[in-house]
Amino acid sequence: MVYAMKLADKGRYAPPPQLGPSAQSVAETVARWPGVQARAHWLLGDERRTDGTDFYFVEEELGHIHLDSVAHVIFPRPIVDMLIEARLGRRFQLSDEVVAFEIRNQSAAAHAVWLFQLSYDLLNAPNACDISARITSYLTGSSQTSDGSAARSRG
Repeated sequence: MVYAMKLADKGRYAPPPQLGPSAQSVAETVARWPGVQARAHWLLGDERRTDGTDFYFVEEELGHIHLDSVAHVIFPRPIVDMLIEARLGRRFQLSDEVVAFEIRNQSAAAHAVWLFQLSYDLLNAPNACDISARITSYLTGSSQTSDGSAARSRG
């Protein structure tokens, strides 16, 4: 099952809703990245009720954060498998292309930003993104983005 939706297929535009404090800080961070659009994530099958915030890089979905502060971040299946094996998220039962992660506090928010950054970097510069090295450095507390700048270490 393909879970990610292209922006053109998303449906009508609405501004993203307010999320819980930690999830909102993630949403504001991701929405500031070049080329990212944030918009309402609709309740499945109902464009009258929002269920969170979607993030798109150009036409590709990075993922979304639900109103209950659960993030679903999109990756190719081999990367999902690596992230699950490293215990950096949990498998989403409806798709093998999604890592789920709860954003309950600021430490979890920093981790969620790291996951979204990894998805963003894969879409933005797939050949410059060494996933295994990024996961290893994150686990050891020396995480970096694909452009070489330091990211927050896991807390």
